Amino acid sequence: MDVLAEIAVMRLAADRARAAGARIGLVPTMGALHEGHLSLVRHVRARTDLAVVSIFVNPTQFGPGEDLSRYPRNLQRDCELLAAEGVDLVFTPPAEAMYPDGARTFVEVAGMSDALEGRSRPGHFRGVTTVVAKLFGIVAPHLAAFGQKDAQQAVIIRRMVADLMMGVEVVVLPTCRDDDGVALSSRNVYLSADERRAARAIPGALDAARAAWQVGEREPAALVAAARAAIDREPLLRADYVALVGADSLEPATRAQADAGTGLLLVMAVFAGATRLIDNTLLGA
Repeated sequence: MDVLAEIAVMRLAADRARAAGARIGLVPTMGALHEGHLSLVRHVRARTDLAVVSIFVNPTQFGPGEDLSRYPRNLQRDCELLAAEGVDLVFTPPAEAMYPDGARTFVEVAGMSDALEGRSRPGHFRGVTTVVAKLFGIVAPHLAAFGQKDAQQAVIIRRMVADLMMGVEVVVLPTCRDDDGVALSSRNVYLSADERRAARAIPGALDAARAAWQVGEREPAALVAAARAAIDREPLLRADYVALVGADSLEPATRAQADAGTGLLLVMAVFAGATRLIDNTLLGA
């Protein structure tokens, strides 16, 4: 496995692979890898000839006061995990190369980037879509894999790829969870033991909404209320938002959509102490 830091070297490797007829797969990450990331890697390894994983803590998707400086970093451990999975290339560009002096171009998906996570974290998705567009331009993947845990991110990236005709197949794979149902996240390391136990109420809230759906509840407000009640019962948790939206549009869900059984997405962001966790579940077809 080769670890490449220079953009020109990564681009050359991708160009040579494409010229040889190889199919390239990319898993964009910020490092601090866990089983969720590795599940994406395995999918890419199975479907492509050259598996590339990027590790880049992207400064433009962090807002003022967020955890950029303390975001967990352990490149050696990450590379050991990736080597064991048979990854071909690890791309680790420095921030000054990805955002050179004078850079002023950003990519933004209008409307979708301002809702939900975007409302709580202004500018976050502009940073995400910009860096993913840069990575797609450098690595030139045929396929890129993302996790369902970051559901809004996945919807936005798919929209960007379609609108800009990037020709990348975007695959979204199921959320990986711990034995107690809590979604795997690099930020889980911030949780105290009590906060980690309290976080079990987050998947419990998703279960409550799914249970209401399964017995016939179709009123969006009632489905949201069922999930929020489960969060509110846990004193160490505080909901930032709980919402039911269209799985492709991210627009607030209507009763007509729910009655039709079309794809709906119940999304939430919840504080466990000072740590902000996100999760979601799909309802309907």
